[in-house]
Amino acid sequence: MMTNLFSTFDPATNMNLSMNWTSVLISFIIMPTTYWVSLNRIIMLLSKIINSLNNEFKLLMGVNNKGMTIMGISLFMFILFNNMMGLLPYIFTSSSHLAFTMTLALPLWLSIMMFGWFNHTNHMLAHLVPTGTPNILMPFMVLIETTSNLIRPGSLAVRLTANMIAGHLLMSLLGNNTMSASSMTLTLIYLVQIMLMMFEMAVALIQAYVFSILSTLYASEVMYETTQ
Repeated sequence: MMTNLFSTFDPATNMNLSMNWTSVLISFIIMPTTYWVSLNRIIMLLSKIINSLNNEFKLLMGVNNKGMTIMGISLFMFILFNNMMGLLPYIFTSSSHLAFTMTLALPLWLSIMMFGWFNHTNHMLAHLVPTGTPNILMPFMVLIETTSNLIRPGSLAVRLTANMIAGHLLMSLLGNNTMSASSMTLTLIYLVQIMLMMFEMAVALIQAYVFSILSTLYASEVMYETTQ
């Protein structure tokens, strides 16, 4: 039972070659190029989402840091795409693995930290001690702020992974009970599955937004001087 339950999150199909990770890029390959240029309802919806994100990221980063705004929007769309793909039957959920989420979070956080320490060293040192901290508490605040900065990529990755795994496991548990359920119980399970699917779609959207907005917030702390 446990092997069947967690087989959804198994990244390897066989011992020699794993094709599961191709789900990250498969839709970009099969999607026709006219999809991106023809006006339709999906394109209009995506345009509204991108414009809303652009306005929010501009408030955080300022109008002078358009590069980070574009990166945040691209990160949101990429994570949202993979989260939604994981809801389809027989599609590998790549965003439920730390290998995927840490690959996104760690290089992004490391590049932001390197940029801050190389270009705004004084600001980064001052950020370790918040304004108004008593002298006796300054060493402890430095340790707390340093620990907080170090665990940021791990918290980003684990948050996305845990939220994607939780809903999928619950849906798998309910799905395993449909084989031996009565007609009345089966109807109830189907209704719960539909509600869970709608909930998972909302979680996929929210987690993509949380990941991208927190990454932008971390960058805005480092690039504070450039946005002023």
